[in-house]
Amino acid sequence: MTLKLHHLRPAPGAKTAKTRVGRGEASKGKTAGRGTKGTKARNQVPVAFEGGQMPIHMRLPKLKGFKNPFKVEFQVVNLDRIGELFPEGGTVTVDDLVAKGAVRKGQPVKVLGQGDISVKVDVTAHAFSGSAKEKIEAAGGTTTTV
Repeated sequence: MTLKLHHLRPAPGAKTAKTRVGRGEASKGKTAGRGTKGTKARNQVPVAFEGGQMPIHMRLPKLKGFKNPFKVEFQVVNLDRIGELFPEGGTVTVDDLVAKGAVRKGQPVKVLGQGDISVKVDVTAHAFSGSAKEKIEAAGGTTTTV
């Protein structure tokens, strides 16, 4: 008969039952291998307890204020940039600005009034500053909000 894996058995006395500590005086009872007294001998010590030292969750600063989930971040374009990109004037839309590389697509665009514009432009954007609106209209152009 050949020896198979399921025929193997541990040698007699090699396997002993698990010692159940803390189950009465007769067998490893009383302190159950924990020594006497002290934190390690006791039960129910909080996980965050640091031996009386100020715990880390109390030492760290708390976050102040809040983050507005409805905040709208505009991409800005100044008038002098529009003047550079469209020297002949005409209509300027958000798509035109994306095509020229002034802004990225998929985000709202705001036109700001830094610099001057001399050509007539009809600008369509999501928002305009007061000075940008004045300067565009002074040059004979129009502003349209999307």
